[in-house]
Amino acid sequence: MKILVTGGAGYIGGTVAGLLIEKGHKAVVFDNLGHGRRDLLPAGVEFIEGELADRRALETIFVSARNENQPFDGVLHFAALIEAGESMVRPEVFFRNNTASTLSLLEAMLACGPKQLVFSSTAAVYGEPESIPIQEDARLVPANPYGQSKLLVEQMLAWLNRIHGLRYASLRYFNVAGAPEGPEGVTRGEAHEPETHLIPLVLQVPLGRRDRIMIFGDDYDTPDGTCIRDYIHIKDLAQAHILAMEKKRDTASHYNLGNGAGYSVKEVIEATRRITGHAIPAKVGARRPGDPPALVGSAEKIKRELDWRPQYPDLESIIQSAWEWHQRHPGGYQD
Repeated sequence: MKILVTGGAGYIGGTVAGLLIEKGHKAVVFDNLGHGRRDLLPAGVEFIEGELADRRALETIFVSARNENQPFDGVLHFAALIEAGESMVRPEVFFRNNTASTLSLLEAMLACGPKQLVFSSTAAVYGEPESIPIQEDARLVPANPYGQSKLLVEQMLAWLNRIHGLRYASLRYFNVAGAPEGPEGVTRGEAHEPETHLIPLVLQVPLGRRDRIMIFGDDYDTPDGTCIRDYIHIKDLAQAHILAMEKKRDTASHYNLGNGAGYSVKEVIEATRRITGHAIPAKVGARRPGDPPALVGSAEKIKRELDWRPQYPDLESIIQSAWEWHQRHPGGYQD
C-alpha cells in the first residue's frame, strides 16, 4: 500500500510511518513540524512539509501521485492537538486545528484522493462513562473541547460515509506510552514540550528533572481517590492502525484501543517506583478541569474483527520500555 500519514513526524504518527516501512508499504508523511521531528523519520519515508488546512496542497499531492500512476491507497490521519487541559483554556484553537483543518483533508480526499481513512480519535469522546469498561456504543458526551473536536470529526465522517461512500475506521484510544525500537535502531519516546502526560512526568523524578510528581485530585470516586486510565503501548497502537488500513472495510467502523485494565495515578507512580528503584515523592493538588474519574475501554471488538493482539499487555511492560528510552534520553529530544 501507499499511505499518506498526516502528522507523521510526531510520536504516534512517526511510529506508525516506521512500521509501515517495516511491513513493506510506502509511507508519505505530511506534517507542519509544529510538534514533529523530521530527523527521526526512518529511511524510506518520503516527507512533505505543509499545513493540514491547506486543501490545495493536499489535492496537489493526491493528483501528482495519481498522474505518476502511484495513487494513494489511503490516509492515516494523526495531525491534531492533543492536550485536554489546554483545550479547556483555548477551545477555539482545538476546533480550528482538529476539526476545521480535518475538513480540508476530507474535502481533498473526496475531490481527488483515496476514499479510505483511518482516523486517530480518542477515548475522550465518551466523557464520563456510565459503565466500565466502555463499549463502542456508549454515549458520546465529551467532558472537554479536545474530545468534542474529535467527536465532531467522527460525525463528519459518518455523514461523508453515508452520502459519498468514504470508508473509514475511527480508533478511540486511551493513554499511549512506551518506546519501541524502530527501523535501523531509531527510537521514538514519549516526550512533549511542555510535558503533561503522566508516565513521562513521573519518570522525570528519578531522572532528576523534577523533585516530585503532582497528583491532580485524590477525591475522585475511585478506589484510591485518583483518576483511573487505560494505558496502551505505542507499538500496539501502531499495529492496530495498520491492521485497520490493511483490512479495508466497506463501510464505517469504530474501535476502542486499550488493554481493558485501568490503573490509577497512584498505581502508575507505585509501578514506576518498583521499576526505577526511586522513591518518587508525590504531592496532591487540586483537580484539573475536564478530567473524568475513570476511562477504561473494552478492546474486544477490534480483537474479534481485526485479530489485533497487544504485545505489551500490562502497565509494567509499558513503563519499563519508557524508562529504558528516557534513561538514554533524560532531556527528551533535547539530548
